[in-house]
Amino acid sequence: MNSITFEEYLGRYGTLTYKNVGVSMLPLIRQGRDAFILRAVKPGETLKKWDVVLYKRPPDAYVLHRIIDVKDGTYDILGDNCVAVERNIPKERVIGVMTGFIRKNKEYAVADKRYRIYVTLRCKPYHVRTAFKRIWMLIKRVGRTVLKSFAK
Repeated sequence: MNSITFEEYLGRYGTLTYKNVGVSMLPLIRQGRDAFILRAVKPGETLKKWDVVLYKRPPDAYVLHRIIDVKDGTYDILGDNCVAVERNIPKERVIGVMTGFIRKNKEYAVADKRYRIYVTLRCKPYHVRTAFKRIWMLIKRVGRTVLKSFAK
């Protein structure tokens, strides 16, 4: 079987529509239900804060996450459902930028007003969201520990 990489596909066709795998972009994109639409990143192009990008994480993982900070030649990137920021991702590792997504067979562009509202309410206050999520994860961990101690 002849496989093709995301880089090769985007280089050949310019755009890609692909079903999401994983939960890191919840609630925007759900695994098995939604798809994302990418365009190839132009050589030398600097992307913007809040763009959703497909990048290659060594050695062979491809990750769809959001840019939360643009620095000189690098990006800080975070999934919408994640708490750990990946810092200083070289822009050369970014191969595609999301132009839209498909949810329940309906296509939405990143310029869509509803998407922009989502970015404003869900993504821009990521410091608050990740802090609450870390606290919630701690509460769950402590709760499980307490329940296990009572079960003994």
